[in-house]
Amino acid sequence: MDKFFKISERGSSVRTEIFAGLTTFFAMCYIVVVNPAQVAAGGAGGWLAELGADSAALGQIWNSVYIASILVAIVGTLLMAFYAKMPFAQACGMGLNSFFCTSFISAAHFSGVDLIDGYQSGLVIIFLSGIVFLILSVTGLRKYIATALPDCLKKAIPAGIGLFIAYIGFQNVGLIQGNQYTVSALFDFHGTIAGAESGFAAWVAVAPIVLTIVGLVLIGILAKKNVKGNVIISILAVTVLYYVTTLTKPSFDLGNIGQSFKDFAAVGLPGVFSGKAWTNAFSGAHIGGVFNAVAIIITFCLVDMFDTIGTLYGTAAQADMLDENGDPINVNKAMLCDSIGTTAGAVLGTSTCTTFVESAAGVGAGGRTGLTSVVVSACFAICLFLSPLATLIPSCATSPALIYVGVLMMKNFAKVDMEDALSAIPAFLALIVMVLSYSISSGIGFGAIAYVLIALFTGNYKKKDIVVTIIALLFVARFLMITM
Repeated sequence: MDKFFKISERGSSVRTEIFAGLTTFFAMCYIVVVNPAQVAAGGAGGWLAELGADSAALGQIWNSVYIASILVAIVGTLLMAFYAKMPFAQACGMGLNSFFCTSFISAAHFSGVDLIDGYQSGLVIIFLSGIVFLILSVTGLRKYIATALPDCLKKAIPAGIGLFIAYIGFQNVGLIQGNQYTVSALFDFHGTIAGAESGFAAWVAVAPIVLTIVGLVLIGILAKKNVKGNVIISILAVTVLYYVTTLTKPSFDLGNIGQSFKDFAAVGLPGVFSGKAWTNAFSGAHIGGVFNAVAIIITFCLVDMFDTIGTLYGTAAQADMLDENGDPINVNKAMLCDSIGTTAGAVLGTSTCTTFVESAAGVGAGGRTGLTSVVVSACFAICLFLSPLATLIPSCATSPALIYVGVLMMKNFAKVDMEDALSAIPAFLALIVMVLSYSISSGIGFGAIAYVLIALFTGNYKKKDIVVTIIALLFVARFLMITM
């Protein structure tokens, strides 16, 4: 095992890899229940059902996507483990799942199309985007596109992803919240405590925030003392503190597992094999014609490609797994795994599968090999039959890990030449837009556009910049033509 995964060669150990795998899983396990909710508009009792949509069909889609989400996470992550041999995990991408719902599920309802037909036509679109990914990966074009990015963007992407991950951590627990006046704001301690009916109720309301801070400080103390497994120790400690101090009782409801498998076999698995689904994918009222179908396929391709490129650069930089050119080792294999994962996800019945940005949490905990990914896959396999295990770890336990990863990854931005506007402005835009737009690909897009324009109008445009120019033009088209 040590020889196969190169554990010693990469300066790791079996124990560290196991802890790293658990850390990654705990950081991303929310996807097990969040993805079906996003794709199926909340399911039988969700917002689309409240607007008059077929709740039974939405329930079937939710159950189908639940099973498919776990299966594709297992398949995609095992590919990363045994083919790419990298400590990365795959699962259904956030943002893309909402776009799937908007384009195929809710669009079907408002167009008068059967929801199951809308869902299955969407699977065809995802399948085709996966085939495009496969072609680009097999021919090496995806690697060429990734390595052709300007050096300033390669250095800014990891830092931007670090901030993005930290922002997710802050939001997951509610430490940073939406605000009608300032867009976002800090959690209102005073208002929450003052509005509580009792002292204990006040504590329950603020406990997740307080315990998040406790968890982050604990990670910092353990890291300063060079304690191995500091992140997983913090996650477990805060989990125990949460249940003990809030008197919250964990819930174990396994009654719906059997029905989930039935709906998966009935509506999810047959999706891309249905002739009607292929017809609807290009001529359904909810799609709007062949041109729109092609535009949607390109959008899924574009977003997933650059989300994956960004995640690979970010996590590989954090793990010191870059080659002499500053590119991730085994990048082509990792992208091929991502392509197969997307295609497999469509066949199984869910939205685009992508390399998960939370993989950086496991890397931050010391994960350096494919063994980390094996552990993540094993945890997902358990969730296939024991779904409550995925929800036992509260957000206040995993959020400190995500914030800490953000701290670690910010060091990459120090390598950007901030004295040179051609480097500084594109890098900064990539960093800040990634966070504020909640999209890795949008950050890369803005950085690429700025780089091309500044290089062009300052006489610094070179032949090698043709690739980044094409990337910039594709993003301009996406921003102008597609709403996500």
